Amino acid sequence: MNLSDCLDSFVDYLRIERQVAQNTVEAYQRDLLRYISFLHENAIQAPEKVTQADVNFFIEMLHSLHLGPSSISRNLSAARAFHKFIAGEDLAEGDPTANISVPKPWMKLPEVLDQIEIEKLLAQPDVATNTGLRDRALLEFLYATGVRVSELVSIRYPDIFWEDEFVRVFGKGGKERLIPVGKTALHWVKEYNDSTRRRLTSLGLSGEILFLNRFGKKLSRQSVWILIKKYALAAGIKKFISPHTIRHCFATHLIEGGADLRAVQEMLGHADISTTQIYTHLDREYLKEVHRQFHPLETGKV
Repeated sequence: MNLSDCLDSFVDYLRIERQVAQNTVEAYQRDLLRYISFLHENAIQAPEKVTQADVNFFIEMLHSLHLGPSSISRNLSAARAFHKFIAGEDLAEGDPTANISVPKPWMKLPEVLDQIEIEKLLAQPDVATNTGLRDRALLEFLYATGVRVSELVSIRYPDIFWEDEFVRVFGKGGKERLIPVGKTALHWVKEYNDSTRRRLTSLGLSGEILFLNRFGKKLSRQSVWILIKKYALAAGIKKFISPHTIRHCFATHLIEGGADLRAVQEMLGHADISTTQIYTHLDREYLKEVHRQFHPLETGKV
């Protein structure tokens, strides 16, 4: 079996056995196509012919393309998963990536909005209109839960437990988790559901999806991105902003408020606590400011 055949088998394995989300599968596929193309250019067609030196040369090639450390780490992670699968299927002996590591940088996040900027953003939609009411509900829900945009557009009305103030979310790999929503977001979702959404669901095209477009169908991720950019511009926010920015704001503001890291990990749906730990570094300047403002030695009280 050559490397291309192995890739096809690996993709099937991710989709069928691991039930990995489609977006993640496509990301693996993109990175591994580049990796296999590099190996082909170096006359390597069979998985058992790949050596540790070949993988190191691939990393050097990525450096020459001026890819950032996080992109290189992602490409190496894809190659590692690929070779682990190949070894597990007895298609090659050993794993050429086993002893290779790329220095892992602190993951860099997009700029995060402060709480005043978030309040301005949430206040932008004109709730006197059908679209504005939906958008207010969507923005409030997004900030209240920190869900990924792919999760947001797939939430169904029955997934909300109104009395308990929780929402059921199906994340990466179809993993289910419960996230608190809070009264404010639920208020706006109820306002939207009882008017705008009720009219849209009468078209019979929603399939119980919560956030709908004007045709009564599921909102696309791109639509969410566009409406957030629109309201950020109206609010005078100059920072780069996307749906993922709101997720970062959710986590950062919780950590700044003293939330337990494990609780934030659970709400975000991170499999590894190290992914969540970035937020403890993101607010260093905030912590320094708190220290300057309240520590007796800094305030001159001692």
